[in-house]
This record gives sequence, C-alpha cells and structure tokens, in this order.
Amino acid sequence: MSPLGNLSFDETTRRHIANNIEAFEVRPQPLDALRPAAVALVVVESQGQLALLLTRRAGTLRAHSGQWALPGGRIDPGENAETAALREVQEEINLDLPKDAVVGVLDDYITRSGYRITPVVAWADTDIAMLSPNPSEVASVHTISFDDLARPDAPQFDRIPESGREIISMQLEVDQVFAPTAAMLFQFREVVIFGRPTRVFHYDQPRFAWR
Repeated sequence: MSPLGNLSFDETTRRHIANNIEAFEVRPQPLDALRPAAVALVVVESQGQLALLLTRRAGTLRAHSGQWALPGGRIDPGENAETAALREVQEEINLDLPKDAVVGVLDDYITRSGYRITPVVAWADTDIAMLSPNPSEVASVHTISFDDLARPDAPQFDRIPESGREIISMQLEVDQVFAPTAAMLFQFREVVIFGRPTRVFHYDQPRFAWR
C-alpha cells in the first residue's frame, strides 16, 4: 500500500500532495530547438481509492497511435504549461478543470521526437464515470491507483544496444507503460507518493517510441 493509501480523497490529501511537490526542487530543461508540450497527471478518486487518469490514444492518430498516454499536447503561443495541460484535458476527455485545480509541476522530460514535456499535477474533484473521451484523440480512459503505482515491482529498467541510457517502463495492472509516460508516472510515484526527490531525465524511451 502506498504511503497515501490511508488518506481520503479530500482537502487534507490535496495539501499533502501539494506539500510533497513544493518540497521538490523542480528542474526545468532549456527549450532550445525543442517543441514545448505539457501533460496532465490528474488525481481522481476511483472505487474509493486515490488514482491517476491514463488514456489510450486513438488508433487513427498519425503518431503514437494506440499507445498509453497522459492527457496532453503542444503548448500554444501565449500559453504556459498549466494552461495547456488543462486545455488538453478538456479537449481529450471532456473534463473541464478550473485553474486552481493545478497542484504543481514536475521535471521537464525531453523526448526523442523533439518535445520538451512539462508534467502538470492537477486535482479533479469530479465523477470520472461521466468522462467522455474525444474519439478522434482518445480510444479509452483508465485509472491507475496509487497502490498500483507504489508497488515495488512496478518500475522496470532495461537496456537496448541503441542507447547508453536505461529504458524505463511501469508494469501496471492495466498494462506495461513505457516512457515518456512511464518516466513521468515514476517521478509522480517517487515525489508525490513517497516524498523522494527522484530525477527521471536520464531515462530513455524504447526504440518504437523514438519517432
């Protein structure tokens, strides 16, 4: 069971999560020639448990179709990461969150495909049974319990000949999820759930996710 497993989905838990993020020294990455993007790590209540939302990308998408992902996308001109993440949540799964739903951000992660992704942690006090994914972007919406994320055997690390860095994935009840999503889930687990200042920038993606 996770250290937050005995906490209820209430303001006390939200403050606990916010305190863990605030105590973490976030390390942004320079944009340079990268394209800015943001994803949302949305904390919800599912079957009486603390959980995160996870989506399966639509099979019709040109890039990364059918893969597991967090709601998110490019940051438009004039937006910051928080605004972009909330907009993408609304566009992808029809969940309209106010600005004060944002709890904090984690470290940027740079992808092989040329994006700098900023993970934004948000709190959604809503009935997730009412979520309606946009079929042009999202095939289905799922939840990952904090207990599942906190399992000792959830993080998986591997090596491939094409990379000098470890490949990270998360073996969850729903499926095996790979980086970049896995890297951000792992940092959420470490920082938010366990209160450990863990970095994930150095972890790589599997070969199929480089494009």
